[in-house]
Amino acid sequence: PRLDSYQGLAISCGMNPRFGDFDTYHMAASAIDEALRNCVAVGADPDRIAILDNFCWGSTDRPETLGSLVRAAIACHDLAIALKTPFISGKDSLNNEFRYEKSDGTQETIAIPSSLLISAMGQVADVRRCVTMDLKAPGNRLYLVGLTRNELGGSHFSLVKQLTGGDVPRVDATVASATFRQLHQAIQGGLVRACHDLSEGGLAVAIAEMAFAGGWGATLWLDGVPMDEVASGQQNLVALFAESNTRFLCEVPDAHAAAFEKAFDDLPLGLVGRVTDRPQLLIYANMSAATQQSSPVLQAQLADLKEAWQKPLRW
Repeated sequence: PRLDSYQGLAISCGMNPRFGDFDTYHMAASAIDEALRNCVAVGADPDRIAILDNFCWGSTDRPETLGSLVRAAIACHDLAIALKTPFISGKDSLNNEFRYEKSDGTQETIAIPSSLLISAMGQVADVRRCVTMDLKAPGNRLYLVGLTRNELGGSHFSLVKQLTGGDVPRVDATVASATFRQLHQAIQGGLVRACHDLSEGGLAVAIAEMAFAGGWGATLWLDGVPMDEVASGQQNLVALFAESNTRFLCEVPDAHAAAFEKAFDDLPLGLVGRVTDRPQLLIYANMSAATQQSSPVLQAQLADLKEAWQKPLRW
């Protein structure tokens, strides 16, 4: 390390093997998007990010397994070119399978899920301008950057509810590239106090993590979420738990709100809430209900949210 410099390096990763149950192309593309947005969320320059791949697959002697590997590799090619993000290294671990004999004498084979881990390294010009994901101060606005689609396929909501089907998240590389650059400029301009990408668990998990990390509560209204067309009655569910790519939740002070909104004039952006001084998370269907504090869609204490997050780690 150079102790006389404020330059830094952001290191992140992206991985979502459950998307591979639908299409390994979109799994790989989503992993790249996730790794990049994690870097950008803390202040890395999207034009100065390099990535690495780590493929873990079953036996490629089977045509369908080899085909899924090729699909993932094609996505790596397409996204690296579209986002101008080079692969500088990587590795593969193939034939991850175990064969054993059952009690009845038949052979059984267990294969790992087709998985791709993307690691990203992004240059940070001045680490003093980095932002973290914990909420900073009551009264600040909460903006959702990016478009939410009806993409619950492979989501953690579907996993918990044991649901199958649905659409797997896809990446619009053109929109992703523009979004990464605009957010980077906003962070460099000092407009953003906190930033968290939306990935596993969607908006609901992102705001919960931001809230209990900072020790501040939050009130959200879901009609502010920029959303693609969703069937009637499904809007709240999709807004809360869809895992669409290229999305961020940003905390912005009132003084910087106009400049922040102007930075995203041509990109999906919505005011979805405020930071509060109460130790709870309140989510309403719309701003009117939030103003009247009536019939929240979700209400939880920060202590309960943090306990739910930490409990699986206590072995």
